[in-house]
Amino acid sequence: MSRDFEWPEFVFLLMGLRWTVALALVAFIGGGVAGLLIALLRTLPAAPLRWIARGYVGLFQGTPLLMQLFLVYFGLAVLTGVRMDPWPAVATAFTLYAAAFLGEIWRGAIEAVPRTQWEAGTALALPRRVILLRIVLPQALRIAIPPTVGFLVSLVKGTSVAAIIGFVELTRAGQLIVNVTFQPMIVYPVVALLYFAVCWPLSLVALRLERRLERGRA
Repeated sequence: MSRDFEWPEFVFLLMGLRWTVALALVAFIGGGVAGLLIALLRTLPAAPLRWIARGYVGLFQGTPLLMQLFLVYFGLAVLTGVRMDPWPAVATAFTLYAAAFLGEIWRGAIEAVPRTQWEAGTALALPRRVILLRIVLPQALRIAIPPTVGFLVSLVKGTSVAAIIGFVELTRAGQLIVNVTFQPMIVYPVVALLYFAVCWPLSLVALRLERRLERGRA
């Protein structure tokens, strides 16, 4: 027996939105830490470390996120005999995925800083670590803000893939509500508005932060 889309159904969507935001934050923070390491490895003089980082990025950028999720959720169960719950599985898969993309974004930002900045630091006899932390990274931060926030917005929307293994985030919550209300033209627009309510403010915050950094530089 079907029922109408009312307040309890909307609250259920909000609960799904909570897990969407939680998954995006976990993946972004964890992927950010690993991504910074990857970006730094990509800029090191040591070729083997650069090759390892490049191989990681190529692997995760060159395969679908859905396939990566399947490998983490089902593959580990086959190899170890222990099946992960949906939450740690999606958190692991999305973190590995985010690390590859954030690492490449931040590598590009670091390499976009003019080479003369490195040369100036070297001329002052500054260690490479000091040049990187005090001179290069602050300039790379301004360059990296737009693509980083753009990726975060994509990550929030990409969490819908997690529904395939039964993780109840916003999209999956919408599917479940449609199954009992049979009102997709009401439920899915509400789901879309909830995604918009999360993603649009992120873009505004990024724009404001970018302008503030530009004023600080001026």
